[in-house]
Order: sequence, then C-alpha cells, then structure tokens
Amino acid sequence: MKRSDRLVALTSFFLEYPREHRQLPYFAEVFGASKSSLSEDLDIIDERLQEEGIGYLERTAGASGGVKYIPEFSRKKRMQFIEELRQKLEDPARILPGGYLYMSDILGDPRQTREIGRVFASAFSKLELDAVVTVATKGIPLAYAVASYLGIPVVIARRDPKVTEGSSVSINYVSGSSRKIQTMVLPKRSLPEGANVCIIDDFMKAGGTIAGMVSLLGEFSANVKAIGVLAEADDEEDERMVDDYTSVVKISNVDMKQHSIEVNAGNIMN
Repeated sequence: MKRSDRLVALTSFFLEYPREHRQLPYFAEVFGASKSSLSEDLDIIDERLQEEGIGYLERTAGASGGVKYIPEFSRKKRMQFIEELRQKLEDPARILPGGYLYMSDILGDPRQTREIGRVFASAFSKLELDAVVTVATKGIPLAYAVASYLGIPVVIARRDPKVTEGSSVSINYVSGSSRKIQTMVLPKRSLPEGANVCIIDDFMKAGGTIAGMVSLLGEFSANVKAIGVLAEADDEEDERMVDDYTSVVKISNVDMKQHSIEVNAGNIMN
C-alpha cells in the first residue's frame, strides 16, 4: 500500500474509533508496513490533527505501547463554535414562555450536536469516565454525541420503568422550576457500582432534574466526575440546586415585552 493510501486509512480508523488503543503490530499486519514507516505516518497524522485543532494522537512506548486518537477541539475552535451558537440562540423568535429557548432545531441537527459533543468531550477529556448519563429528554442526542467522542456508553434515566430493562432503582425528586415531586428510574443493569460518570443535559434552570440524577446515581455509588449542560438560564429568582457544572452558553436578560434576549458564552471556556 502506498503511503498516501495508508495515511488515509489510518486517519479514517482513528476518526472512527476515538480513544481506542491499538498496538503498532496491529497496523503493521493490516497494512503490511514496517513499524518505522508507521511511526512516520503517525507523526504526519498527529501534526495534521493538531494543526486542524481537532485532537491529537496519544502514543505510549514499551512492549504494550501503541497509539490512540484523543478528539479534542482546540481553544480557538471551541471559541469560534460557541460564538456561532451564541449568535443563533440570540434570535428573538426563539423566546418561549417562561424564559425558555426553542432549541429543537439545533438538537435535531446531527452536525450541530456532533460539534457540541466534541466541545464537551474536550472539556472532559482528562477524566477517566465509564459512562455518560442523561435523562429521557431532548438531551439524549447530546449525550450520544459526547459518548461517541469519549468512547463510552450512554445510560438513560427515565420517568417510568420499562419492562424490557428489568428491575430498576427509583427515586423521587423536586423539580427545580415547577417544585413538583417527580420520579426518576434507572435499570440496575445499566451501570456497575462505583462507575465514574458525567451527566449531560440540554437545559438547566434551577437544576432540579440534574440534582435528581445525582441522587439517583448515588444509589449506584457512582462518582459524578462532571456535569455538562448546553444552556443554563441566568435566573436570579430560582435558587440553583447544582453548583459544580459546565455550561456551553448562558441565557440572560430575556425580555418578553421587548422581545429581546442576551446569550453569552458559558463557563466552559473558563
């Protein structure tokens, strides 16, 4: 195989299987190339990935050494994407009653959700995570996008138990905005005890749903290493039930009368 063909094939593999560690003998057998040639190929690919600002190759030496692709937006790429997203969300036509924003078009766009997932994955790339946890809402596409870049499974908490998922653990929690008592369930088989997880949600106002997920995960002795929300509402009237979280954008100064809205970058760039 020519080097140009091999470079394309290797790059395709890394993009398709992020964070999957493979030893050099594996590639040597697949492509019929020497380790020295492959090492030069990896140098070229790593340089291009970093120049594009979409990640890097992590290489380890020794008998069990190998390489894996770490997908990670550069700070410049992240800032550029968040600015584009912020401008889209400032459209007054998106304002909904209660200070919410219409975001279904963004969450339904595979390219947008993929980029948001890469932004979160970049922020959480140094954490040793076992699963991404979300609740059965519009945040599911985001959770899968994040999980695809982190190379880990998605676990979905639901409002009602499903017969096909076996026995479940359930808790009651107080919704932050409505102050209603709601139920959240998670199948016992979905998460091993003591797993390291991150929580992903699309929108957070008071944070009641996320606080409920944290309590539910406590029943599994899970370690919540990170909490990511696409948009947080900067509402002083609601007492925030979650303190330690990462947000992509912050919605503030929603004026229903003037039909105006202000959207700023969240704390993800801090």
